[in-house]
Amino acid sequence: MWRKFEKRAQRLNTLATASSMGMLLMLVQGTAMAAQETAANQGPTLDTVVVTGAQASGALKAEKALKKVAGNTAVVDNHEVERGRAANAEDVLALQPGVFAQATSGSGANKISIRGSGLNTFYQGYVLGIKFLYDGLPLTGPGGTQEDMLDMASVDHTEVLYGANAYLYSALSLGGAINFVSKTGRTDPGNYARLEAGSFGYRKQQLSTGGVVGDSDYYVSVLHNQRDGYQDDTSNKGQGLVANFGHVFSPKLETRFFLRYREETLTQGNPLTKYQLKHDPTSNDVPTGRKKDGSTLLGSKTTYTFDDNAKLEVGLGYNDYPLLNGWRYSATPQDWRSTDLNLTLRYLRTGDTFLGLPSDSSVTFSTTRAWQADVKSHFRDTGNTQQKTDYTGSRDTVFSLGNELQLGERTWLSSGLSWIDIKRKADIKYTTAVNTSEFPSGVEYSEYDLAPRLGLRYQLTPEFELFGNVSRSVDPPVTWQLGSTGTPYIRDVRPQKANTLEFGIRGGHGIFDGSLTVYRSWVHKELLSVVVRPASATEDQLIATSNASPTIHQGIEAGLNALLWENQNGDSIALRQAYTYNDFHYRNDPVFGDNQLPGLPRQVYQAELQYRQSAGFYAQLNARAASSYYVDFANTLGAPSYVVWGAKVGYEAPSKKWEVFVDARNLTNQHYATAANTTYDAKGQDSANFFPGDPFNVTTGVAFHF
Repeated sequence: MWRKFEKRAQRLNTLATASSMGMLLMLVQGTAMAAQETAANQGPTLDTVVVTGAQASGALKAEKALKKVAGNTAVVDNHEVERGRAANAEDVLALQPGVFAQATSGSGANKISIRGSGLNTFYQGYVLGIKFLYDGLPLTGPGGTQEDMLDMASVDHTEVLYGANAYLYSALSLGGAINFVSKTGRTDPGNYARLEAGSFGYRKQQLSTGGVVGDSDYYVSVLHNQRDGYQDDTSNKGQGLVANFGHVFSPKLETRFFLRYREETLTQGNPLTKYQLKHDPTSNDVPTGRKKDGSTLLGSKTTYTFDDNAKLEVGLGYNDYPLLNGWRYSATPQDWRSTDLNLTLRYLRTGDTFLGLPSDSSVTFSTTRAWQADVKSHFRDTGNTQQKTDYTGSRDTVFSLGNELQLGERTWLSSGLSWIDIKRKADIKYTTAVNTSEFPSGVEYSEYDLAPRLGLRYQLTPEFELFGNVSRSVDPPVTWQLGSTGTPYIRDVRPQKANTLEFGIRGGHGIFDGSLTVYRSWVHKELLSVVVRPASATEDQLIATSNASPTIHQGIEAGLNALLWENQNGDSIALRQAYTYNDFHYRNDPVFGDNQLPGLPRQVYQAELQYRQSAGFYAQLNARAASSYYVDFANTLGAPSYVVWGAKVGYEAPSKKWEVFVDARNLTNQHYATAANTTYDAKGQDSANFFPGDPFNVTTGVAFHF
């Protein structure tokens, strides 16, 4: 039966994928009717995030707060994710509609996109198009986001804010923001040990301790991870430290200090052809390597509560990211240095009135400056410097005003206005090459823009809420998109801007709970990247970024959860589903017309069916289906569609003192591409652009609280 279903699934086109979702929903409804009588008076019984016990209090608070946003948001309880393999952001962000997170070579989540943000920017070491934060402090700077810091170590819960709904974090990106909230001595007291091991030499060890001492609390965690890799010569290892210390001076004043430190050595496999995906998926003729000898994130956040319950948050951050790119293999290895300083201020007021109506307001300020930033390449055979490019002084500053006004018992109006100051500076200090192009050897500019936002929430019934908003987004280019070491010139790349319309519905009834969001973005000067030259034994990969002609990003984000069965003992069967429809295309481009933008599946469907006993045993079956998508702007070569099945079983002791799990993935041993590079015109010919996903693999883990 499974073989027959897999064979059919491999032939799914985009229409069939959508149809299968509809049929599955009908099946769920039919099954759920048997449990309707039991759950009839329970109201919404399954939310987007399943949270249990005191550990989940942070996730519950975040979920309650984000329900006031007039747009799509989600909260992921990382304790639930840790009931299986939790190696990277791909594991954490699964089952989130509109979010695409995929790892290459089984390493860190190299490609993360929301609503097509940074859809074809694929550079080993950086994630683009989304603002990432830890505890509300920016991880993202003018140089982008260093992906080695997205290791998910010691994260309590994760907030996903789509598009303009991330305005409270001064995020103006098309994709919005993802905020990782750390575990503390108050949320995770005691000692904790976790061991994981699995296929392809995967190993992970974590030790942590936390507690409360008077008015203070502390949390410290050490982590080591290692993997031999699926492709030939793709081993990686890393270790890190996470710590924070909090102190309550008075009911009005509290502060917390944060530290994250990470070392990583990683060898990345080269992309393959579709033929190689099927017949030689472990091939790796041109590997690339990188070393991060001590990425450091230092921060503090201090909160003062005024007599009228208004709050002022002051955040300071120091982010240092050294990178040796091309380690071991590159013809011209590069030394990257990026040190950012950031300041964040948030003033929040609640319980005011405006024109006699209840009013909540906010004022936020965020500035991140590249204090020291440059990249230097050298010839491997001689060690002589090839080129040095400096980005020091680049800056992103955002000032935002926000307000939520309750117009009636069922209606809330949210408004906001953000001012952004973008400074970009890129200058080639030294090069052995001769600039014969039309482009300069240096670019420096400052650009100002306004980003308004207007949203509306309407409580249709006690169980369902309608929401909608219109907004403007501004995405500055990251510094290295202007130029690095591959060419002796700098491109004058300007910020990407978009106007977005979003509306949807969320809520639950009986055993069902979910949301449906539809959006459309009119994008101007979209930042699109293309692999101009693939890597070889004598030349490094060359990526070029430019501002495109007008494009459209539009899509559907749907999530539906159902509590199919529950008995008096608390044993249950639940189904979670997430469906994403992506339509990203040009608007009358002179060369490509209305072609689809390459890089992301047009449709993605994910599902998770879980049986859980109150005594602690649980079993799960999950699936991920992705339609084909183009890898070139000319729309001549497509990535293959795929359906990947997984299963998980585990046991958590009633005492919560220990737990064990077995997590099996790709049960049918499907050969598929987890991500792809982007080319200009493949001319319909199979070419090396596809990164292979892992075949059948198993991970087992055990954890102890003591």
